[in-house]
Amino acid sequence: MPGGRPAPHAAAMHIRDWPEDERPREKLLARGAGALSDAELLAIFIGSGSRGQSAVDIGRRLLNEHEGLRRLLDLPAGELAKLAGLGPARACSIVAALELGTRHIASALVRGDALTDPAQAAEFVARRLRALPHEVFACLFLDTRHRVIAFEELFRGTIDGAEVHPREVLKRCLAHNAAAIILAHNHPSGSSEASAADRAVTARLKQALALADIRLLDHFIIGDGAPTSMAQRGWI
Repeated sequence: MPGGRPAPHAAAMHIRDWPEDERPREKLLARGAGALSDAELLAIFIGSGSRGQSAVDIGRRLLNEHEGLRRLLDLPAGELAKLAGLGPARACSIVAALELGTRHIASALVRGDALTDPAQAAEFVARRLRALPHEVFACLFLDTRHRVIAFEELFRGTIDGAEVHPREVLKRCLAHNAAAIILAHNHPSGSSEASAADRAVTARLKQALALADIRLLDHFIIGDGAPTSMAQRGWI
């Protein structure tokens, strides 16, 4: 059915009584995780319902209460554990799954292959920075073949911004013997648009790095939507 929703009568039934091809686990095995709705994916972690609600119903309620998946899953484990229908064990499973996803992407970056897909780097830095409540400026250090050497958070600030020191960025590049870097920082306000200050500090960093023959490949701005690539905008 469209959107992965069960039949109208299914909400009043236990999931085990649903048609087999509508049960979240069976649907995932048969059609892949992409065929499941957000509520159905959550239901797999929730496991069982309560008080006349199926696990999918609980998932829908949690999504509605938190205005979608992003705000719900950005909650710390301790806050997730307090939500009705979850609890500590389920909350830990969800947080662990999120961390596994981040590490899976990271493993693709550090396995020794050259980084040729900007979208892969954007997804990785977005996962690392998007949920943080304060502004963080980070660097992805690359070798001469654009293979990942390391990822570091270099500066932390408040929601109003983080002060970036080109000298410190250059020092870390030299420590890693990096030939190129990708910069990233988050906007806790949710906007992924680059400010005038973002563009100015990027220009200063590019100039400082060029003196050491280190290439600045991109600077990603992380907000609620897709990351903004300053290279794609023509600002690098």
